[in-house]
Amino acid sequence: MNILVVGGAGYIGSHVTREFLDRGHRVTVFDNLSSGLRENLFSGAAFIHGDILRYEQLVAALGSGGGMDGLVYLAAFKAVGESMVQPEKYSINNIIGTVHLLNAAAAAGLKYIIFSSSAAVYGEPAYLPIDEKHPTNPENYYGFTKLEIEKFLSWYDRLKGIRFASLRYFNAAGYDIKGRIRGLEQNPANLIPVIMENACGIRKELQIFGGDYDTPDGTCIRDYVHVSDLAAAHALALDYIGRTGKSVTVNLGSETGSSVLEVLETARRITGKPIPSRPAGRRPGDPARLTASAALARELLGWKAEYSDLETLIKTSWNAYRSSN
Repeated sequence: MNILVVGGAGYIGSHVTREFLDRGHRVTVFDNLSSGLRENLFSGAAFIHGDILRYEQLVAALGSGGGMDGLVYLAAFKAVGESMVQPEKYSINNIIGTVHLLNAAAAAGLKYIIFSSSAAVYGEPAYLPIDEKHPTNPENYYGFTKLEIEKFLSWYDRLKGIRFASLRYFNAAGYDIKGRIRGLEQNPANLIPVIMENACGIRKELQIFGGDYDTPDGTCIRDYVHVSDLAAAHALALDYIGRTGKSVTVNLGSETGSSVLEVLETARRITGKPIPSRPAGRRPGDPARLTASAALARELLGWKAEYSDLETLIKTSWNAYRSSN
């Protein structure tokens, strides 16, 4: 298939691009390089320097290479805190950009879209583990935009026949198992890359937000899923909607939880670095525990989290950071 990976020079996008190339697809990356990196581009994939806010660029991209069969959409802004103080930025890129993308896809007669969604659509957990039947009630504007994009996709499925897979990631982490991706996340806000920056001396210490949660060690527990496992899910999702002609929404997570202190101690052991830390107050809206049920992804896609154990997550992250510093 001809696949357009929108946001394919970013952290997750580069891993997704690599996965589709490895599976023999013809891939074109479409990225404005605002957070994506040229060093994450592969010689086997074509590249278009474009922006989802430029409708004519999307139309041209979808018609290139003899026309695209499928599109992977990974171009949304994703910083939770920023979305709460700059909703305008997220409205323009995530909402208006999506409308441009869907209209261009419909004009091109595109058949399939794989969308990078988020567990942020659920909000505060009503029960654990979270499955796809869990109520969707986002607590931040980022999560709101992801849920709205899912609604747009449902309407374009119904009205334009564009089948989609919405993949609700939990906490993406790790780097390519084979070490082929070296471009690091820019200004990361997630725990594992922040710990890696501390291990490399880029940051002075790690802030631990809250130590009095109802968890075994008092720190928050999260479900971390390896980015290579996420990448595989995109390819499996494309196979599924192509084979069945049905759209699908699934969670992607390891189904196990690791606390902040567990992640930190594992990183100290693997890196051999002290990684100083200090306690800080709780952040508003941080639930004590978040874990996924990925049973539906296993059942429908045949997906499983092969590399999402904490040891592999930290080792592959450290390999990438150590070789880049």
